[in-house]
Amino acid sequence: MEIIKTAIEGVVIIEPRLFKDDRGYFFESFSQREFTEKVRKVDFVQDNESKSSYGVLRGLHFQKPPYAQSKLVRVIKGSVLDVAVDIRKGSPTFGEHVSVELTEENHRQFFIPRGFAHGFVVLTEEVIFQYKCDNFYAPQCEGALAWDDPALKIDWRVPADKIILSGKDQHHERLEEAGWLFDYNENLY
Repeated sequence: MEIIKTAIEGVVIIEPRLFKDDRGYFFESFSQREFTEKVRKVDFVQDNESKSSYGVLRGLHFQKPPYAQSKLVRVIKGSVLDVAVDIRKGSPTFGEHVSVELTEENHRQFFIPRGFAHGFVVLTEEVIFQYKCDNFYAPQCEGALAWDDPALKIDWRVPADKIILSGKDQHHERLEEAGWLFDYNENLY
């Protein structure tokens, strides 16, 4: 696997090595040993999958300690714009984001460490999205930011009138209003 560093330390894009022939392709989608050597030591405990249609936006979500989560995300079918926002107070990149297009063709994966809000929007008619988490889901520790917070300057690449949100995702606070954020100087692992 090739690790592509982003503008925010710790947030990386992973490009697998594909083996193609006339039968199709093969690639190793995850290796604990290689991930630990090239990215960081993380013990994933849960795999999730979702199916969504064009314009569905899920996010910007995170979990607070003691259930903070890292995520390793990828697309099986279709295409998404995936976004990680640094919400660690005191970080030199606080409030900044990294976005990457994940598609069934590029097979890229995106690693979002603890201390980041995460979201994605569907760019194709349908998407199947998979991700690994290094902590279990804990509803009492849920947190989220408004997807359309102008301070975040995220170009979701889907017109606002085509965005489809869950009832819950329609009412999140903006970064400046957030009463709880991560501390950059705290070890989240």
